[in-house]
Amino acid sequence: MTGEVKNLTAADAAKLVKREVVVPADKEGGKPTTKKVAIEANEVLDFKDYGDYVVVVTKDGQKFTGDK
Repeated sequence: MTGEVKNLTAADAAKLVKREVVVPADKEGGKPTTKKVAIEANEVLDFKDYGDYVVVVTKDGQKFTGDK
């Protein structure tokens, strides 16, 4: 393998994953939508770098996966 190997920090791992949150409908009778929101570094309990992707576990026990 060529190139530099970079060790990820919790902040780096948090930048790679996003969670989906429900956005309420802005009009009555409208449908709620979802959007992806970045995870904050202070939410990260643990993370694991698998090379092609990263798994992050948050302090509230949720597990998220993100591509590198």
